[in-house]
Amino acid sequence: MAFIAIAVSLVTYFYGYMNYSLTKSSTMLTNFMGTSFLLALLGGFISDTYLTRFRTCLLFLSFELVGYILLLVQAHRQELRPPTCLDIAHQCVGASKGEETILYAGLYLVALGNGGVKAALPALGADQFDERDPKEATRLSSFFNWFLFSLTIGAIIGVTVVVWISTNKGWDWGFGVCLIAVFFALLLVCMGNSWYQNNVPQGSPLLRFLRVFVVSFRNWKLPIPENSGELYEIYQDKEAGLHHHEILQRTNQFKLLDRAAVIRTDDVDDAPMTTTDRIGSWRVCTVTEVEETKILVRMLPIILSTVFMNTCLAQLQTFTVQQGVTMDPYFIGFKVPAASIPVIPLIFMIIFIPIYDRIFVPIIRRFTGIPTGIRHLQRIGIGLVLSAISMTVAGFVEKKRKNVAIEHGMVNSLTPLPMSLLWLGYQYAIFGLADMFTLVGLLEFFYAESSAGMKSLSTAISWCSFAFGYYLSTVVVEIVNKVSDGWLASNNLNLDKLENFYWLLAVLSVLNLGIYVLCASWYRYKKVEVIRKDDVYNEVNA
Repeated sequence: MAFIAIAVSLVTYFYGYMNYSLTKSSTMLTNFMGTSFLLALLGGFISDTYLTRFRTCLLFLSFELVGYILLLVQAHRQELRPPTCLDIAHQCVGASKGEETILYAGLYLVALGNGGVKAALPALGADQFDERDPKEATRLSSFFNWFLFSLTIGAIIGVTVVVWISTNKGWDWGFGVCLIAVFFALLLVCMGNSWYQNNVPQGSPLLRFLRVFVVSFRNWKLPIPENSGELYEIYQDKEAGLHHHEILQRTNQFKLLDRAAVIRTDDVDDAPMTTTDRIGSWRVCTVTEVEETKILVRMLPIILSTVFMNTCLAQLQTFTVQQGVTMDPYFIGFKVPAASIPVIPLIFMIIFIPIYDRIFVPIIRRFTGIPTGIRHLQRIGIGLVLSAISMTVAGFVEKKRKNVAIEHGMVNSLTPLPMSLLWLGYQYAIFGLADMFTLVGLLEFFYAESSAGMKSLSTAISWCSFAFGYYLSTVVVEIVNKVSDGWLASNNLNLDKLENFYWLLAVLSVLNLGIYVLCASWYRYKKVEVIRKDDVYNEVNA
């Protein structure tokens, strides 16, 4: 609720209260959003390496609280903000260094806190299910759907109630509500502590990845055995002290990395190593560690091919809100703030998530036999198709909006156009459905495909698609302004060519979809077996 509320309306805060230009405001928002999602990597790393996911949530929620306190104080105290802008075109006084310091400190503490929670919280919830049980696997799939449903409920409150408070009561009230919401979120997470199944940190997954690459490079002259049993695995040693262990089966992709699991002859003959020596050593890795690294390498093309969809999302959160400012805000007698337009896709998501989870998935499951109905990558692909359609529709809506401005001679007028801002709902509604498919598909895909020791980090990687999308948005806007005849260079949308920009995004989305299809076709899902030590010993003895 808190994060989405400021995400959809910060453009107006930067522009109307901190006196930044329209383009600068959009860039600041996309950078803030991108950093928030990128910092999920830090939260995922800490959660998998040092802290449980529960404690990670508490730590980063605390950072977020401090960030909202700083934003609240600055919004409340006029002396901490630049003077009110009387003439937007010529007489705006920009924020001083001190004012910018407070603003950026507050913003990026919120980004840090929210990023850490994004990594740890979904994984904490998913940890409560046993993936090895088919019934539990089905419930796990539903969990991610209802997790998104809960986020949607909070987002609806944020873009309606909180945005209304910020618009009509002041930004200090808006930030205050966000502060209170995050504080109660912290309390609610703590209330469930006695029931949680908490992960045990298994060391740095990044260090394990590095070890695999280093050891495979050291062993580059060694032949790779065809028989997987000749490669090193933890259950081959009776000294390994594990009652059960998740074993990833060997795959044929990236065979060069298999050299990391080859046991060197000098380790066996000249300088025999105990299991304690081998575990975490830089001389040999287990097949599971090698496959864990292969999973990450296979995931990277998938995440990169979903980045552009989030570039399109960034445009809807910036330029679409600015479009709404120029349009008729009244609907059946109520004045709808432009920043509340995102409630339209959220309403669609609230309607379709239960339909998808309770009707669509069970029906499709009967035909496919897959607990999730369709595979994660298929679900992501559907979202990418809808994203391209959304951008196409956005271009036509913007063309109509400009035609209305020209027909009524209001190109340079600040008066709202005689065109309802609900027209923007078409593109938002389609993108809402796209988000329903892609976001849940990514979260579930990265959680399900990752190994037990990197669940939080993998969840964080899925959020990185949003981060890179927002950063790419900034780059795309800059490039378009330079190579075009100023499509987005004016401070007046009626003089810009935003419709061309949307159509360009639609074309690029189609090209991106083709790349994604190739990557998804190439991907191979992991195969897992859970080995119990006693079973292995019995098999060896037999």
